[in-house]
Amino acid sequence: MSLFQSLNISASALTAQRLRMDVIASNMANVDTTRARLVNGEWEPYRRKMVIIEPRSGSFSGYLQAALGRADAVDGGVRVREIVDDPAPFKLVYDPNHPDAGADGYVRLPNVDPLKEMVDLIGATRSYEANVTVLNASKGMLMKALEIGK
Repeated sequence: MSLFQSLNISASALTAQRLRMDVIASNMANVDTTRARLVNGEWEPYRRKMVIIEPRSGSFSGYLQAALGRADAVDGGVRVREIVDDPAPFKLVYDPNHPDAGADGYVRLPNVDPLKEMVDLIGATRSYEANVTVLNASKGMLMKALEIGK
């Protein structure tokens, strides 16, 4: 395991959580967007996006082998695998005066729930803060190691 691996792992988590917060902000900005994309000649409302995060490296046994010095360094950290659309159905609201209302008077609204987005945002923020703390602790340990070498 390299000297700076803990910094790389924390940096990958910070990048992933920042992207997650950006996607949440996009979802919140489009909570009322009824014409986001054209599908089969018909406008579709904005569809909520979700970030899929996965580990960058192999299994736990790989970490264990690396810790015992029996394998090459394990990469570690996380990466964003993809940003996917939420398959949840759109909300239907009766508003016959809305320009996007159908013949039955219902308007299809995005499947974005502001409460769910705020909960996800708090989770992403807490994870970001925790990784900043880990980054600072790692930096402090590296600085102490350099002081010992003087």
